[in-house]
Amino acid sequence: MNSTVSQSTFLLTFLLSVGLFFFIRASTKDRIEMMRLTSEQDENTLMTSLKDYFRTRAYQVLAVDPGKNQVTFEGFVRPSLFLAVFLTILAAVGLGCLSLVLSMLVPDLGQFLPLVMLFSPLSGILYWKKSGRMEKVSLKMENIPSGHNSSSIITVTAHRDELAELQRALQLRTLDN
Repeated sequence: MNSTVSQSTFLLTFLLSVGLFFFIRASTKDRIEMMRLTSEQDENTLMTSLKDYFRTRAYQVLAVDPGKNQVTFEGFVRPSLFLAVFLTILAAVGLGCLSLVLSMLVPDLGQFLPLVMLFSPLSGILYWKKSGRMEKVSLKMENIPSGHNSSSIITVTAHRDELAELQRALQLRTLDN
C-alpha cells in the first residue's frame, strides 16, 4: 500500500480515536442545569406531588429552608449497564481499528497490536465507577396568584435527565422568559 495513503489513514484513525476517548470521558460528566417550570396546581398540592415523585425515585429530603421556600433532595444515581457495555464495545472497535492501521504501518508488530483491544473493558469500568454517584436536586417554590386560581413556579436545579423526567411525569411546562 502507498505510504501516503497509509499515513493519512493512520492520521484519520488517530483523530477518530481521540474523539472516542473524549466521548468516553464525557459520559461521566455532570450535566446539572437549572430550569423554571410552571404548574396550574397550588403550592401545597404541587409540593406533595413533588415529594411523592422524588420518594418513588429513591431521593430523600436532605434540607428544608422554609424562609426561602426551598427543599433539597439527595439520591444515588445508578450507572447504566447498557451504556457501560456500549462504551466497552465502542472502545474495542476503536482500538481494533487503530491497531489494524498501526499493523499496516509497522508490520513487525502486527501480530501483537490486536492485544491492545484487551484494554477496552477499562472504558466500561471507568464509566461504571464515575457515573454512580449521589446527586442533589434543589427545588424553590413560588406561588403566583392569578385571578380565580393560583399557579406555581418551581425553580429546579438537577441533572438534565432528571429535569426531563420530572417535567414529563408531573406535566410541568417550562416558563417562557
